[in-house]
Amino acid sequence: MLLSYFFYDSVTICVLKFKLNSIGGFTAVKEIILINLSGPDQSGVTSSVTAILAKHNVNILDVGQAVIHNALALGILAEFSGSDSWPALKEVLFRANELGLQSRFSPVSPDSYDEWVADKGKDRHIVTLLARKITAEHIARVSSIIAQFNLNIDNINRLSGRVGLDSLHERVKSCVELSVRGESTDLIALKAKFLEISSELELDIAVQKDDMYRRTRRLVCFDMDSTLIEAEVIDELAKEAGIGEQVAEITEQAMQGEIGFDESFRRRVALLEGLDESVLARVADRLKLTEGAEQLLHMLNTLGYKTAILSGGFTYFARHLQKKLNIDYVHANELDIKDGKVTGEVKGVIVNGERKAELLKEIANNEGIVLDQVIAVGDGANDLPMLSIAGLGIAFRAKPLVRKSAKHAISNLGLDAILYLIGMRDRDEGPSA
Repeated sequence: MLLSYFFYDSVTICVLKFKLNSIGGFTAVKEIILINLSGPDQSGVTSSVTAILAKHNVNILDVGQAVIHNALALGILAEFSGSDSWPALKEVLFRANELGLQSRFSPVSPDSYDEWVADKGKDRHIVTLLARKITAEHIARVSSIIAQFNLNIDNINRLSGRVGLDSLHERVKSCVELSVRGESTDLIALKAKFLEISSELELDIAVQKDDMYRRTRRLVCFDMDSTLIEAEVIDELAKEAGIGEQVAEITEQAMQGEIGFDESFRRRVALLEGLDESVLARVADRLKLTEGAEQLLHMLNTLGYKTAILSGGFTYFARHLQKKLNIDYVHANELDIKDGKVTGEVKGVIVNGERKAELLKEIANNEGIVLDQVIAVGDGANDLPMLSIAGLGIAFRAKPLVRKSAKHAISNLGLDAILYLIGMRDRDEGPSA
């Protein structure tokens, strides 16, 4: 092992040169050096440094760069083979000094490098943090849990756009994505820990395996009531009929999973008997879309996703939303109407939880889409069957029972937060963020 030193402005660079043995004894020098540069961001830093390394025939084993508030951090893992590294490192040091950058050079042993390479086979997951504002406590608590489960954070990226200090408001959204590596013994327990702190911190935390399916979703299936719209349509119809409290009580029992969906649905529809057909249009006109619904559907359509409404509500209102949001498929319950009056019955098979799961499978099969590429979104107990079979099942602003049972939950942001879970950044939607 050989040590070489040179000095520049009181900076000492220590280069460790590792000799590789061959049958005939020592051969050419092979060195691995980690080069770290930091300082003010400016054009031409990467090109200047890599041009110097190229002149010395350096191989790049790894490279990473980040800029936070105009502060640059650049790391290059460089392999020098067959020649001394110090001439190239001296040039890098001089150039960095001219650019006002701090430099650090760290030798990496072959054993350390081999250990790092071996880590590439370990599982990777994406942990997504969603909140109105991301705080230091959010990252501290989440990263602490990640460490408890013997996982390592490789990268942290902000997906949400930049927000001015004078534009903070209740509709602002923040998202940070952590790339995590390691073989955790119990991912279910990890998610349970995240769920424990989620409500306390007003923070949604999603954990997805970082595989090809996360980046190639193709179908999104939505519940309608209290998911795409901020209402339960049957409750709105009941208010018009003067039986709002009776129907709302049954609806709540069904949403909490206290009574079966089919039973609760028939009981509620029966109470609507005699309601004038004209009321449906009046209710449809006043339905309010959920926060982020229009933005989400616009982006999904732009990206070529297939979309569907799978609802235990009524077809009349689902068709209304289909036209407004350009949705491909609609499956809901057909309200029976005779002589301009609601009869208190429905036509055909009731779209309950099991039926939603069946329809999701049918649509995916017809489109040639595997279930791992499907996203399902809903808020009630009757949505759990489809949430459980979809590659990405999301309980949206759901009751505690549903949140606990679903793979993922969004409670603090709007529907457009789903775009973060498929890796989209705010800047992908429009002007640079």
